[in-house]
Amino acid sequence: MTAELELREVRVRYGPLEALHGVSLTTAHPGVTVLLGRNGSGRTTALRTLAGTLRPAEGRVLWRGRDITRTPAHERAAQGLRFVPDRQAVFGSLTLGQNLELAAPEGDFSSAFATYPELEPLLRRRAATLSGGEQRMLAVAGALLARPRVLLLDEPTQGMSPAVTARTYERLAGLDVCVVTAEQRLPPALRTATRTLLVHELRRGAVVFSGEAAELPAAH
Repeated sequence: MTAELELREVRVRYGPLEALHGVSLTTAHPGVTVLLGRNGSGRTTALRTLAGTLRPAEGRVLWRGRDITRTPAHERAAQGLRFVPDRQAVFGSLTLGQNLELAAPEGDFSSAFATYPELEPLLRRRAATLSGGEQRMLAVAGALLARPRVLLLDEPTQGMSPAVTARTYERLAGLDVCVVTAEQRLPPALRTATRTLLVHELRRGAVVFSGEAAELPAAH
């Protein structure tokens, strides 16, 4: 296992309010890292700081040891970091097919449809007319088509059926890249993953647990 992205003593503030209080954590390559916590715990803030859409007031963000704290999000994306936010993750005015073309201009969507066959009949539909679960499938499918080095996802399975949710996590666990996902609970499908599965649990902007998923209490 190689450390991919890291936060070191990171503090993030929204105006006078501090959302992360000196957070340090690392992510694995290859493998899945889960940022676990309830709403308001700081997990989404930590994920966005890794992605570069938030800049820390203090501390550093490292990518394989290189300081990228001041590297803008679009430059991180150009270097292979793909971020799927929890909202507005697709272009609603474009069709499903056009959204996929942004990630795969050559038009080969076969790997996306292998994961989400439900999307293939919807190619001509505008993304804004899709259900919430279909939009999440589209967002994840586009991220997979982009062949990222690092994949960051904020609650990727919102609105998906249990069967599609399980399929999504099985696909993510099988990727030979660094996957980081922010979750309220540890997905059962990830508990059985054969690759490295790291967990960082956050509460009120601080890390209260870091380690292998097997070390978590059963309640998680």
